[in-house]
Amino acid sequence: MFDTAVIGLGCASYTAAIYAARYKLTTLIVGETEGGMGITAAEVGNWPGDIEVKGPDLMERFRKHALSFEEVTHKTARVEAIEPLDLARGDKGFRLRFQSGETAEAKTVIIATGSNKRHLGVKGEEEFSGKGVTYCATCDAFFYRGKDVAVIGGGDSAVEGAAIAAQVAKTVYLIHRRKEFRAEPYWIDKVKERKNIVLILENAITEVKGDTKVRSVTLSKPFNGSTDLPVDGVFIEIGADPAVGLATPLGCTLDERGYLKVGDDMSTNVPGIFGAGDVTSGSNHFAQFTTAAGEGAIAANSVFAYLQGGGGHAGSMG
Repeated sequence: MFDTAVIGLGCASYTAAIYAARYKLTTLIVGETEGGMGITAAEVGNWPGDIEVKGPDLMERFRKHALSFEEVTHKTARVEAIEPLDLARGDKGFRLRFQSGETAEAKTVIIATGSNKRHLGVKGEEEFSGKGVTYCATCDAFFYRGKDVAVIGGGDSAVEGAAIAAQVAKTVYLIHRRKEFRAEPYWIDKVKERKNIVLILENAITEVKGDTKVRSVTLSKPFNGSTDLPVDGVFIEIGADPAVGLATPLGCTLDERGYLKVGDDMSTNVPGIFGAGDVTSGSNHFAQFTTAAGEGAIAANSVFAYLQGGGGHAGSMG
């Protein structure tokens, strides 16, 4: 039985594993996608110590650091369920069930499952998913070199994605249902610098059309005299929802926005279950590499204190 199981393979997860290992806790770190949402960041300019670093490179450094400890066991797998052990028999801890049918047991669990990309829910979206419709502009822009694409959204991921796509695409249509963007000013400035980015504001798409692949999108209001906008690709970047699917069956409390509710120590209302990163209500819902790393560190510290039978924090580990 592991001292702790960290579910997720992103920034919060790796940090939690690093801190847990430094506390000499046997640690299982498990998830489906190496690097989590961190690998979708083409450019990270706010990680202290790195003026500029690519998301995949930063996540690879996190992974190598976490796996450098002998206390850490790494597994790439989908966790289907977390089940409490039989307390009636005196068993304490949890059983993780993987999609493969395998299981693992741990005294505590840190849920750092991040978030899932939102879908628009318009006609043609699912039909052309993978055939021109994608949910990561920074990941897939390379495949649309010299082509016309649409980026949907007004937050950081959409505006950053448009700026990245504009480096290779012929024309990028940035479509946002509001008049103003909610993105970081840095990325808004980047977008305004690109002459091949066309802003379509106070508008939305109602349908994705094509044959074997995307050919156009239908706008809710005319643009340049038509609601039909010919494009070769559609990048949907309208935010994400916390991935709480493993937490809710355990009886973990969610906040009013659907995030895993945690205390200052990253504990949930279920003893032995902790949270970290984008899935939680911590850090004022400010989803950043720095806040995810901080929550991962706090969660591991709290797990150590919990296993010692005490409350509060375990102290400095400089």
